[in-house]
Amino acid sequence: MMFKLPFKKKRPRVAVVRMQGMIAAGDRAPVNDAALAPLLERAFRKGKPQAVALVINSPGGSPVQSSLIAARVRRLAAEKKIPVHAFVEDVAASGGYWLAAAADDIYADPASIVGSIGVISSSFGAHEFLSRHGVERRVYTSVKSKSMLDPFLPEKPEDVDRLKEILGDMHTVFETYVKDRRNGKLAEDPDLFTGRVWMAEKAKALGLIDGIGHVTPKLKELYGDKVRFMVYGRKRSLFQRFGMSVAAEAASQIEERAAYARFGL
Repeated sequence: MMFKLPFKKKRPRVAVVRMQGMIAAGDRAPVNDAALAPLLERAFRKGKPQAVALVINSPGGSPVQSSLIAARVRRLAAEKKIPVHAFVEDVAASGGYWLAAAADDIYADPASIVGSIGVISSSFGAHEFLSRHGVERRVYTSVKSKSMLDPFLPEKPEDVDRLKEILGDMHTVFETYVKDRRNGKLAEDPDLFTGRVWMAEKAKALGLIDGIGHVTPKLKELYGDKVRFMVYGRKRSLFQRFGMSVAAEAASQIEERAAYARFGL
């Protein structure tokens, strides 16, 4: 029989939450608010952790999902009065940096890629292909703005202008969030919000991160050598591992691979 000694000091605990992959809505997306919500709730509430560490490796994705996850982190941190640290692995770009900025401080490997504070929209145009094969696209709407940037119709300048307006407004939301979270830390640099990325040392000089460091040694430095790590990561179900749709899974992997490839990874 074991007895708990009242004077025995408990080892400090830090919850570690992994956020890896593209940020998007949907069951197959590696990172989204619905999937991370139960992990974050447990990380902040279970075992009375002294801190929560976010280990981030993401090229970005949905700005809305990024915002939802970051807002959840901030709500839980304020509610539990727990500090949050972010650790960047290969990349924290675009939405990935949005997640990192939810932390009180950000650390990265010297070879990490950080930044890409901007918004992108990509599509394709197939109207010439259809025309060559004798296919005619027909679209009818009750109002003029209901159909926009149909990939099977020629691009309209007014549609492009509307899209750029939306992207600009979204960029402002992103920029405002980063300025608020990194208040007083950011350097005055004209390229800071142009979508550029930097490696860790330059990112530190610009105030995008706070230092160079890895999760285990840094947390031991902050909370002592006897700190215990409680690791939380998204587990794929048996159904997901074997694939609900091979084609859909392959397309998702290709898209994610392309997103990482933009940063040379």
